[in-house]
Amino acid sequence: MTFSPYLLQPLRAGGLCLGLLLTHQALAAAPTEQIARLGKDLTPIGAEQAGNANGSIPAWTGGIGRNAGQRDANGFLSDPFAADQPLFTITAANVAQYQDKLTPGQLALFKRYPQTYRIPVYPTRRSVSLPQDYLDTSRINAAKTQLAEGGNGLQNFHSGGLPFAVAQNGLEVIWNHIGRYRGLAFQRRVVQASPQTNGTFTPSQIEQQLAYPVGLIDYAPQEMANILYFYREEFLSPARLAGGVLLVHETINQVEEPRMAWQYNAGQRRVRRAPQIAYDSPGAEGMRTMDDFDMFNGSPDRFDWQLVGKKEMYIPYNSYKMGSPKLKYSDIIQPGHLNPEHARYELHRVWHVRGTLKEGQRHIYSRRDLFIDEDSWQAAEADAYDGRGQLWRVSEGHGIFFYDQQVPQFSAETHYDVLSGRYAVSALYNEQPNAYQFGVQYSRKQFTPNALRAAGIR
Repeated sequence: MTFSPYLLQPLRAGGLCLGLLLTHQALAAAPTEQIARLGKDLTPIGAEQAGNANGSIPAWTGGIGRNAGQRDANGFLSDPFAADQPLFTITAANVAQYQDKLTPGQLALFKRYPQTYRIPVYPTRRSVSLPQDYLDTSRINAAKTQLAEGGNGLQNFHSGGLPFAVAQNGLEVIWNHIGRYRGLAFQRRVVQASPQTNGTFTPSQIEQQLAYPVGLIDYAPQEMANILYFYREEFLSPARLAGGVLLVHETINQVEEPRMAWQYNAGQRRVRRAPQIAYDSPGAEGMRTMDDFDMFNGSPDRFDWQLVGKKEMYIPYNSYKMGSPKLKYSDIIQPGHLNPEHARYELHRVWHVRGTLKEGQRHIYSRRDLFIDEDSWQAAEADAYDGRGQLWRVSEGHGIFFYDQQVPQFSAETHYDVLSGRYAVSALYNEQPNAYQFGVQYSRKQFTPNALRAAGIR
């Protein structure tokens, strides 16, 4: 079946659009008549501008303003929706009446933790707005960007914009998540932990830096033509991990040039190439894979990606409460799952994309389903299945919108093992003053193997 882009019409409440089912990926850029919808019935990056039929999802009216709240002396944003109260709370006792708007993973968490897991549902706030330069570049990309041969890279892509504002298939939706807006250059100091089944944990503090080529002070378009972004992270604590540094050059066309990665080992005081920093190599004490980080990252080439459609779902959103400086990490991390008292879920439309492991490819997941927010292209939920086809891991991204910078991010990212009862959480910053710094003036020289060595031995 060949996919017709004319089937990509605004979808209303009520389920999946079967016209979006694909057997192969289209490589062409979006047609002119579809691009013309941007800024009209579609938002500038391709979400449905209208609300749903019963008004439970409002129309997008530009998102919230940059002055929607205040930033305190320690860099924490005030919650612009602090006065909101839950509309209702989903529990194991009433989950059946809401299951059509929950993922299999969320249902599995209710089954695993019937006494403690719950989902507080708040009014839907379509808070996301993005910088005009990014929107302008996204429109250019919508007309020109194509999937590379095989779909595992991008052609005619301009850094600083979304690849496919009018997405036509599953791979384009995945690339939109990978290439979504996170600020052109930022640094954050966050905590990750992998608690035991009794809730005890040792926090690891990590400094992470990410820069898109156009965000560098010495941006060189020709030299960086195949770089999507530069990424570096350094463990600051605990002592057994401190000083370890990772560097990644994430490429745009991964057919021509796969991801490049290096690690600095503080004990050996050496920099080594790190090809294992990809795919299903373990991370976070074995609680997730390398490509689970950020809900999904890296090359999509080991899976066939099917765009199942769009539907309305309860997803973590506007998670300012989860990121509050009034909370300690011990207030959030509890046995089995995060403390739902601090969570906020809302009804939003999401793109459902299913990745099925290709014949002859290797990965510990046989299938993965991602549920991607239409307003930010940031994945909010992900389910991963083992080789037997059994649901194994459930991921949730508790999205937060840094309105003063117009940047969607996470206040927590969790990866639950529903078989073992353990989980990993990352991106927490409640006890870290000035955790996020946006618009950092980075040079390309700071993202080289030599700089990696210097960072490790300082």
